[in-house]
Amino acid sequence: MHLDLNDCRIELIQGNITDQEVDAIVNAANASLAGGDGVDGAIHRRGGASMMQETKNKYPNGCPTGSAVSSGAGNLKAKFVFHAVGPRWKGGTAGEPELLRSAYRACLELAVTHDCQSIAFPSISTGIYGYPIQQAAPLAIQTVVEFLRDHPKPIRLVRFCLFSDADLGVYSDALSEEKSQ
Repeated sequence: MHLDLNDCRIELIQGNITDQEVDAIVNAANASLAGGDGVDGAIHRRGGASMMQETKNKYPNGCPTGSAVSSGAGNLKAKFVFHAVGPRWKGGTAGEPELLRSAYRACLELAVTHDCQSIAFPSISTGIYGYPIQQAAPLAIQTVVEFLRDHPKPIRLVRFCLFSDADLGVYSDALSEEKSQ
C-alpha cells in the first residue's frame, strides 16, 4: 500500500528493516544510544561495531527523548542510521504523542540535512516501549504527511517497514484513513 504526495511516495511493507536499500534507516534507539533489544539490537548487530563506536564518540551523553542523531550505517546497505528516541508509554498523559511526533520529524529533518532521497522507518516506540500501535500508526503517518507537505522536494521515498502482518494492517488502516482526507 502507498500514498503519493507531491513528488514523494509513502509506502508500507512488511519485512526486516536491516535489509532495506535506502539512504537512511531509522533505529528505534534508547536515550543512551547503547544498543538494546528489538529493532535497536537488530540494527546494531547487522551494522557492526563501528556504528556503536561512532555513536559513543559523537554522542557521549546520548540523545534526548523526541530527538534523533545520525551515524554511518556500518555494514548495512543504507548510508546513514538515524537513531530516534521515542517515548515510553505512560498512559498518554506524559506528552507521549508530541514526543513521538518530534522523533519522526527529527529523522525527516536529518534526511533533508544529509540529502537523503529515501528513508525507512520502523514503528517507533511500539515494541518494548509499549506505545499502543493503534495510536502510534496514525500519528506517524500524519507527521510524515505534514512534513512532506511543508518540504515537497527533498525526500522521494518514505517507507514504513513493519515487522509483522498485524503491524502492517494497523499502518495500512492509518494510511487509508489519511488518503480519505
